[in-house]
Amino acid sequence: MKKIRIIIASTFILSLALSTSLSAQNGRTTGQNQNYLSTGMPILLISPDAIASGMGDAGAASLPDSYSAHWNNAKFAFIDGNLGFSTTYTPWLRHLGVGDMNLLYLGGYYRINNRSTAAASLTYFSLGEIQSTDVEGNPLGIMNPNEFAFDLTYAMKLNDELSLGATGRFIQSDLTNGQILSDGSSYVTTKPARSLAADIGLYWQHPIDKEQDFALGAFISNLGAKLSYSDDDTKKEFLPTNLRVGGRYTNRLDEYNEISVLLDLNKLLVPTPPTTIGDETYSNYYRNMTEYYQTGVMRGVIQSFYDAPGGMTEELHEVQISAGAEYWYKQTLAARAGYFFEHNTKGGRQYATFGFGLRFNVMQFDLAYLVPTTSFSSNPLTNTVRISLTVNLKPSRPTPVINS
Repeated sequence: MKKIRIIIASTFILSLALSTSLSAQNGRTTGQNQNYLSTGMPILLISPDAIASGMGDAGAASLPDSYSAHWNNAKFAFIDGNLGFSTTYTPWLRHLGVGDMNLLYLGGYYRINNRSTAAASLTYFSLGEIQSTDVEGNPLGIMNPNEFAFDLTYAMKLNDELSLGATGRFIQSDLTNGQILSDGSSYVTTKPARSLAADIGLYWQHPIDKEQDFALGAFISNLGAKLSYSDDDTKKEFLPTNLRVGGRYTNRLDEYNEISVLLDLNKLLVPTPPTTIGDETYSNYYRNMTEYYQTGVMRGVIQSFYDAPGGMTEELHEVQISAGAEYWYKQTLAARAGYFFEHNTKGGRQYATFGFGLRFNVMQFDLAYLVPTTSFSSNPLTNTVRISLTVNLKPSRPTPVINS
């Protein structure tokens, strides 16, 4: 019976990877127009850890760990530990020879009691040194653009199977270091863009029997005020408000072997930009773009489900798919694999991922590697090894009492 379950799980992952690959080929041959969703600070959507990164960026209902603030904050309530810390270093654009861009993540959690947990994390993205010039090519100095987000999380169990999480986040995106920029006809004074955002998550895990359990998760992240990078507040950028839903099935095959399979669906809750497709004139396009920038945050969330110019077909193209699997041997060695699919008209990111984990006492080391499966869209993490370190202090076991 256990062998049958393994075959079913493997078939599920392979079938999804095959179907998404065929969809990718179909998108390239139909010549569809691209209409990307645009947001400020997209770094908030990048996987911060090598665990989920090895499973196709699936994590809404993955096993709770110290990176749960990014994937589903409600999972912290069920984390198996009293105190934990984590950090990940991610090189950026290394396959293009860029040596000074990187993403750093630091996080930690503390169990308050049996039903609630608090957590905090910091995400920092450095774009390295950039030589700034005017429109005539004259140097204006060296810039050191960077972005960061700091958040605090509280998660609590609503009952023995369901939990709720809430996060508050401060965000800063400084891309120009306050320089005055010109397009040849006018000048614009730039500034760091700052915002406050919130996340809310639900997590449900249900034991099927002593060997198996099933979990579901739903997570809305980065719901907050739009970003303004200049004194011109008429063109503020949306935060990457995001909806992630997913499931997990875990089977402890025996005392040595454990396997989990995961599936996530992901959608940005921001308006779809207008296009000049079909009979729409450029005058209508610019008028629609003005309305686009004037759209409020909550209105943008609601209309993100129905405003695509291509109708429901285009709305479905905005859904990203992540699938992955994880295998543990004696809770010491882990192997991971996954696949991520995004439609060609919405960015075209399609890649396979692989990962490896090693757990020793309270420490865990994880590696992840990304391999693009299409030349349609490049990826900044192509052929890059990501490294994560986690320290997880579990509850101490009581000393047995020996009766004399």
